[in-house]
Amino acid sequence: MSIEFWITTLVVVATPGTGALYTIAAGLARGARASILAALACTIGIIPHLIAAITGLAALLHTSAVAFNVVKYLGVAYLIYLAVLTWRDRSSLVADADATPRSPWRVIGTGVLINLLNPKLTIFFFAFLPQFVHPGQPDTLPMMLLLSGIFMAVTFAVFALYGLFASGFRAQVIRRPRVVTWMRRSFAAAYVLLAARLAIPEKI
Repeated sequence: MSIEFWITTLVVVATPGTGALYTIAAGLARGARASILAALACTIGIIPHLIAAITGLAALLHTSAVAFNVVKYLGVAYLIYLAVLTWRDRSSLVADADATPRSPWRVIGTGVLINLLNPKLTIFFFAFLPQFVHPGQPDTLPMMLLLSGIFMAVTFAVFALYGLFASGFRAQVIRRPRVVTWMRRSFAAAYVLLAARLAIPEKI
C-alpha cells in the first residue's frame, strides 16, 4: 500500500468539512460521548458512497450532471437546514450529568445524513480508489474494500479526536451565554459557507 494513499487519505479526512464540523459541534454542545457518536455516524455515512462506487452508481453520478446535481443540492438544502436550526437554538448548554441528553439516534441520524448527502465522497471513491488497484485482477474488489475500510477507520479516528478535543473546552464555555451564542452563530455561518461552497461549481 503506497504512501501516497495514506497522505491523500489523511489530507482529505483532516481538512475541516461538514462531518468534522458536526463532530466538533457535538463535542462542544454535548460532550465526549456525543462527539464519539457523531464521528461514528459520519463514518457510517461513507458506506453508501462505497457501495455506489463498487456497483457503478458513482460512474453515473460522475457522468450525469442531473444525477450529480440532485445529490449535490440535497446536501446544500440539508446544510442550510442545519444552519437555521443552529442559529435559532436558544437552549442552554448544561454539564449536569442528570440532564436529559439529545437522543443518541438523533445524533447518529444527523451525522449519517451529513455524509450521505455529500456527493464529493462519491467522486472521491470513484476517482481516487481505482488509482491504487489493478483493473481486471482477481484482487480488485478485495483491494477496494480494504482501502475503503482504511479510509473509514481514519475518518472515525480523526473525527473522534476533533470531537474529544472540542469536548475538553466544553466546561470553559458552557456557562458563558455570550460564548455559547457566538459559538452557535459561528457554526451556523460555517454550515452556510459549506453549503455555498458545495453549490458553487468548482473551476477545473
